Amino acid sequence: MNILIDFDELKLSSAVLEAIRNMGFEETTPIQAETIPLSMAGRDVIGQAQTGTGKTAAYGIPLVERLSASSEQIQALVIVPTRELAMQVAEELNRIGEFKRIRALPIYGGQDIKRQFRALAKGPHIIVGTPGRLLDHLRRKTIRLLHIQTVVLDEADEMLNMGFIDDIKSILKEVPAEHQTMLFSATVPGQIRALAEQFMRNPETIAIRPKELTVPSIEQHYLQVQERQKFDVLCRLLDIQNPDLAIVFCRTKRRVGELAEALGKRGYAAEGIHGDLTQPQRDKVMQLFREGTVEVLVATDVAARGLDVSGVTHVFNFDIPQDPESYVHRIGRTGRAGEAGEAITFVTPREMNQLRQIEKLTKRKIARRPIPTLTEAIEGQQRLAVERLLQALDTDGIGRYKALAENLLEETDSVLLLAAALKLLTKEPDTTPVQLTVEQPPYRRRKRSSRGRRRSSRGKTSKRRRKYS
Repeated sequence: MNILIDFDELKLSSAVLEAIRNMGFEETTPIQAETIPLSMAGRDVIGQAQTGTGKTAAYGIPLVERLSASSEQIQALVIVPTRELAMQVAEELNRIGEFKRIRALPIYGGQDIKRQFRALAKGPHIIVGTPGRLLDHLRRKTIRLLHIQTVVLDEADEMLNMGFIDDIKSILKEVPAEHQTMLFSATVPGQIRALAEQFMRNPETIAIRPKELTVPSIEQHYLQVQERQKFDVLCRLLDIQNPDLAIVFCRTKRRVGELAEALGKRGYAAEGIHGDLTQPQRDKVMQLFREGTVEVLVATDVAARGLDVSGVTHVFNFDIPQDPESYVHRIGRTGRAGEAGEAITFVTPREMNQLRQIEKLTKRKIARRPIPTLTEAIEGQQRLAVERLLQALDTDGIGRYKALAENLLEETDSVLLLAAALKLLTKEPDTTPVQLTVEQPPYRRRKRSSRGRRRSSRGKTSKRRRKYS
């Protein structure tokens, strides 16, 4: 059964928890929920999960937790099929190990080996490498595996397809007999199973299979936005689409609180729900939402688990979820009981790869929508004002206003009078800047210059570009 739990429940150190929070993680993905406790207990694990399900953190968190920062020996080895994955995994492990001072070093072919010699001399705790270059270092004795506690084989089926299986066996033979092995693979063909039988000890198998995904009645779109644009774009969409009930999903509890407060200041009937609320507080918010008193519910994944409210017309992914299953869970809050629904996801340029993983696992293309303009938002509010005015024609007690209306019409042009009424009913979009805490996406690649740091004409190192790490 695929469950999600809060990272606070996993008995992690404060240093690792702080790093996880900084990365924007709040609750586990299914593969993390099942893998981390087993790995922390020292068990060998076979994880069958697709890319994009959070498997790097599934092995990275317990890996960092169990290593010692005081030792300068290589204590863990992660074997991956490509240099791109080596860089990506090492980057994420360094972020997880930031406050514990655990360092990971990527080792791959195509990079200057002398540069790798210098980096190895600094004593990394984790090596993330491709099979060929790892074997090269083992033969040169520039990498020694005498103190390895854990070995991870990531994307094992891909390494099999690339012909690395013999190289992997050669590397594993250099590892001390007493160690933990974790193997992750989207599929587990016969050769991978044989590899596990040869080198693993009573492994626990965890299979995370994507659900049959999305409901046809849910219309799905994404908007490519910069982080600083998100709030204004959300407000414009609320003004244009005027949802009956909407849920806005955020990555963290802090973000939920900030966003709900900011929406309230802009005049939207919004409330937040997250894990820090007491049960009576949660019940009160949900009752207001079901009644329609609160029209916009801002929530984390954990808080919205099991949430079942009829009439939700829109779901907004203010922060893209960290894995495809969370995406499915989120958008499934709308389009229920055969009703139509719409799901809109905000994606920053650095998060496009995550969107592609969602599309791959849901087997559905998500269409891009342009960012709405301020003019479109104003027009949306004007349409809503007209609808409200027309609806008032059918309400009880309107007759009491007829005499007042006739007197006004004798003194004022009817068109101007109606225009004034519509103006009063129209909520002009507020453009006051709102600053929310910047939430960094879970998976990012570092941009590297092919020439490294450039030298200015005066011989000084030019200002470095900001690294997305």
